[in-house]
Amino acid sequence: MEKPLSEYFIGIGAKRLSDVEIVPESSNQHEFNGIAGFKEIFGNDKINFKGTFMYLADEEDAILQESGKLTWYDARERHPTRTEYRLYYSTNPAIHAAVPGDLVVIGRLSENEVAVIIAAQGSTFEHQIMWLFGLDEVGTELVIRDLKQDDVELNYAGQYIVESLGFEVVKEDKDYLDNILSVFGEKFPSTRVFSDYARSTLSSVSPVENPDTTLVAWVEREELLFRTLERHIVSKRLEQGFGAEGNDVDEFISFSLSVQNRRKSRAGLSFENHLSVIFDANSVEFSRGAKTERNNKPDFLFPRIEFYRDSHFSADLLTMLGVKTTSKDRWRQVLSEADRIEKKHLITLEPAISENQTDEMHSQNLQLVIPRPLIETYNERQQERLMGLSDFIELVKDRQLRV
Repeated sequence: MEKPLSEYFIGIGAKRLSDVEIVPESSNQHEFNGIAGFKEIFGNDKINFKGTFMYLADEEDAILQESGKLTWYDARERHPTRTEYRLYYSTNPAIHAAVPGDLVVIGRLSENEVAVIIAAQGSTFEHQIMWLFGLDEVGTELVIRDLKQDDVELNYAGQYIVESLGFEVVKEDKDYLDNILSVFGEKFPSTRVFSDYARSTLSSVSPVENPDTTLVAWVEREELLFRTLERHIVSKRLEQGFGAEGNDVDEFISFSLSVQNRRKSRAGLSFENHLSVIFDANSVEFSRGAKTERNNKPDFLFPRIEFYRDSHFSADLLTMLGVKTTSKDRWRQVLSEADRIEKKHLITLEPAISENQTDEMHSQNLQLVIPRPLIETYNERQQERLMGLSDFIELVKDRQLRV
């Protein structure tokens, strides 16, 4: 179900950060420069905003999110003819982590809320944010997008990126709820069972004729149905309260973490489940989660683990596929999972991975596999090196015929 981007951002401004905006030795003003164009988004009156400041980088331990304040005002309010609008921000660690040249997107979320999103230059987050907002390369001059006037519908890739920024994308279709409850009751079934159910609700796709589109459709449908069931179950649990008095913070935090961890683990497993069905439908032989060296467990080995363990079997006919819903810096984990296979393959649902990352993958002899509906989020140079799921299936089927 596509949603409008304006549901999350009223409007945004994007630019590259300069020394005087963030380097204490250059300026102590805590203000963003060259932002007069924000009058389109903020108007002419002074506004005090509640701010969310994010610093985003490929290394997960470098990511920061802090609360703060911003003020939009005219520094020459009393001058009869001149205006000089400024956006003041409170000191916070996310701003301190930034360096000149990083991308900053300042987005108005509501009447008195603003998000300041800083993405490290050259990072995947930078690439994703620029794709999300339809930005070409930006400099130190502000680029404005008024989403009230120029809205876009968020497809799977867009929703993926919005969620990666920390926004809750409501995925729910109450029309399915009665059927889900009649089949499973008010409990979570196993991921494999739920994946089967999700596929049964989609008859308009074909894993043989178009495996790429089918994969994305199945993943998207299962996520929608799971979130529908999850919202129903979790809302009832919230009504009960936590602890004897109903307000036990530690118990609530524990419950919240369990919800987040369930989402993450089910997403990865459902991705693998749908891939398994697609491979079966295309008569592809494989082993899933079989042990190789050092107790590693590649997600998929082709044609089967018995061939991998046979030292006389040609390594040229072996293929390994790692599966990660999101890659970021975790893609390196697959490099050591099958020593006999020189060129590894990795499939991910992550859109718009940075060119720096895809170049490094290429240098490490890792072939990235991207479902074709997501390939459009990559630039032309990257697309030349990408492999679609249908391409990968053809590769392993060709090798299988030579066994």
